[in-house]
Amino acid sequence: MTRVHDMGGRYGDGPVVPEEEGVLFHADWHPRAMAVTLAAGVLGQWNLDMSRHARERLAPQTYMRFSYYEKWMAALANLLVEQGVVTRGELSGETEPQRSPLAEKALKPAEVAAVLARGGAVDRPGGPAPVFAVGDAVMTRAPAENPQVRGGHTRLPAYAAGARGRILRLHGTHVLPDSNAHGKGEAPEPLYAVAFPASELWAHPEHPGDEVVLDLWQSYLRPAP
Repeated sequence: MTRVHDMGGRYGDGPVVPEEEGVLFHADWHPRAMAVTLAAGVLGQWNLDMSRHARERLAPQTYMRFSYYEKWMAALANLLVEQGVVTRGELSGETEPQRSPLAEKALKPAEVAAVLARGGAVDRPGGPAPVFAVGDAVMTRAPAENPQVRGGHTRLPAYAAGARGRILRLHGTHVLPDSNAHGKGEAPEPLYAVAFPASELWAHPEHPGDEVVLDLWQSYLRPAP
């Protein structure tokens, strides 16, 4: 079943309208939303894939109604409570906040630039050996579901399930979101750039000769017959 967030390539949502280059925020509170989300992530109580999955788990009516950064804040509130960083009462203001044992992990102003510059790399040494090479024909698994966790997080979009493409390049070995989003370990796998003809993804593409390139993990793929 396609979940509400998995809307890539869906008919009826209108064209993609690129924003003006360099515009990151459209309201005064947007940079604050981004800052508090990044600051909370530094506490180490969840990972990048868990935060993405938290946004996907928002109720469909909420997801469709909320703007981009409203989704961020709603997902962050859920993570803070789920991971025991704060109580629901503290978050709502119904009870007095208590000093958290995580307080010492809070970023100091002087540390912010270095932490942001360091980023959060998701490539890892080792892991399974690549089984595909550049130019190989592959097919994606179908349906596009997490095989480890029913209804769980995956980076394989529904519109590409069961599609035939070709390997463009190998990115190396990267953390597998399907596992990492659910606390089952990083389970790193080879990650490939895979090109799909538009005619393979949609029955009536406007430009059949176009290609869509997706970054996909090895377990998402099998050799094409």
